Amino acid sequence: MNDIIQLLPDAIANQIAAGEVVQRPASALKEMLENAVDAGATQVQVVVKDAGKALMLVIDNGKGMTLTDARMCFERHATSKIRTSADLFAIHTFGFRGEAMASIAAVSQVEMKTRQAGDELGTLIQIEGSEFKKQEPISCPQGTSIAVKNLFFNVPARRNFLKSNAVEMKHLVDEFQRVALSYPEIGFKFTQNDMELFNLVPGKLSQRIVGIFGKNYQGQLVTCQEETPHLNIKGYIGKPENAKKTRGEQYFFVNNRFIRSNYLHHAVSNAYEGLMPSDMQPFYVLFLEIDPSHIDINVHPTKTEIKFDDERTVYAVIRSAVKQSLGAHNVVPALDFNMDVNFTENWKNDEIRKSDVRLENTYKPDDLGKENSYKNFQTPSFRKQDVSGWERLFEGGEKTISPDFEQKDVIDSPSDFLTFSSKANDSHQREQIFPIEQENTGTTFQVELSYIIAQMSSGLLILDQQATHERILYERYLKQLKNAAGISQQCLFPQHIQLSQSDFALVMDIKEELNSLGFVIVEFGKETILIQGVPADIQVTNEKALFEGLLEQFKHFKSELSLDNRENLARSLAKKSAIKKGVRLDSTEMETLVGQLFACQNPNYGLGGNKTFVKLDLHKIHAFFNR
Repeated sequence: MNDIIQLLPDAIANQIAAGEVVQRPASALKEMLENAVDAGATQVQVVVKDAGKALMLVIDNGKGMTLTDARMCFERHATSKIRTSADLFAIHTFGFRGEAMASIAAVSQVEMKTRQAGDELGTLIQIEGSEFKKQEPISCPQGTSIAVKNLFFNVPARRNFLKSNAVEMKHLVDEFQRVALSYPEIGFKFTQNDMELFNLVPGKLSQRIVGIFGKNYQGQLVTCQEETPHLNIKGYIGKPENAKKTRGEQYFFVNNRFIRSNYLHHAVSNAYEGLMPSDMQPFYVLFLEIDPSHIDINVHPTKTEIKFDDERTVYAVIRSAVKQSLGAHNVVPALDFNMDVNFTENWKNDEIRKSDVRLENTYKPDDLGKENSYKNFQTPSFRKQDVSGWERLFEGGEKTISPDFEQKDVIDSPSDFLTFSSKANDSHQREQIFPIEQENTGTTFQVELSYIIAQMSSGLLILDQQATHERILYERYLKQLKNAAGISQQCLFPQHIQLSQSDFALVMDIKEELNSLGFVIVEFGKETILIQGVPADIQVTNEKALFEGLLEQFKHFKSELSLDNRENLARSLAKKSAIKKGVRLDSTEMETLVGQLFACQNPNYGLGGNKTFVKLDLHKIHAFFNR
């Protein structure tokens, strides 16, 4: 028999390796940025065109490479970091496998210029699909410049799997932000299609966070720092009130390497317990410093997952550090009212109020019996004009009404105020035990301002008003998106919204769908949009809050569910604009909701899979009373 097993050619082997290392343009950018940092650069510039599909250029002022190193860096398993297997457990740098540049060169056209500080000339190398095309001396500045052009030009199937430019751009920005956060002492610049997106100067971590995420983060950063023999933690966490529904602004760095860890994320979320809803995600940028011998980073191709030899200890230290920071910066509500600065300062500065308090708290022996002579203060008399009248209920039986009481709160019969004996046998009193409001006396009425009770010939319908309205709006918005029939109402005062780069790219990606719903959005400068119109069927007083909430809901569904943009957008807008629990409805509104629900294609279930209504038949009602 003929032998059937043979070695793969290097070009094919590199393409297979590229399947692990280079999944999209952002993967290649990550490897080049990490190489620039490992080279000791103090300034790194990134130039991107066509979301990285046409060009990704990374320029650094690091130490550069010799002619031999420049050629060797494109060979598989060529690295300057590893000499023995023991070195795998003492890694302080980013790259070490030596596959990144070989994999990138296998699926793109690469041009590299590099020069060391002491050399007069540098080296130019051009590679296409793992094939060396040119190598010659060149005049260039110190450092290394790597241009990756036409990614996946020789693997068209992989190129077809790339997403839209907006999505790929978001991934590029995410990778850039992670490296930029890891090294705030390095200056970074990011340019896309000749437009500068980031220009980050060297500085402190807090300045880097504000430079990346915007100035609105200045007031929500809380310092987090903890030092233990096993682990050191430093960084910043966000205040609970600034938490968002979607994940994406949570960063863990272990020895300056970005990682993902649901286990450690739970430690941070657990420290926020009781301070924010369970479905909200806090902002944090935390750096963990640990002995490399206690971790294994060679467990994932992209090195975003690592193993700790004692995860429980790391979990406990992180949770304790975050909890301590929240308490130390008065983020946790305090029970000591003396610590309320606003309260004490206001009364210290108001001499009139201080004198009033002293007068009210004056000891009055005539008003108090001798048995109470030990008291050194008296409760204020409450005889001011705005609350006068209530104490007479216990004196002479006169009927007095406070000016603050509305007419509907007054009971006509004075005996209802004064008689304390039981009136359980009084027929009139029994009718008032469960008062029914005037608008709920028809065939529909509300219970706890959350459920709608509708009468029908065979029994009762109990509807969840929020789930019902969400289902109605969802199907309406889906139809509008399909037919591009959304009607817009113009804003009297258009509002502008400053977005992060990733959010701006996301909005531009779904701009057409937003227009179909009735939103009128235009670009208004760098990463800023102007809202000129909103859907006409939405009652809104704050267009900015509506759009920001819609965007957060959209990102939340995008991360949790596998939906296309149209369905996701319809679901998000329905969730955001639906009638919430606790909203009072009149009988006409309730009857309209009931009619619209049963006109839907799927009236039985809400967006979360929960029931929209429950039917209570007459025979079930009779069974309650054993009839």
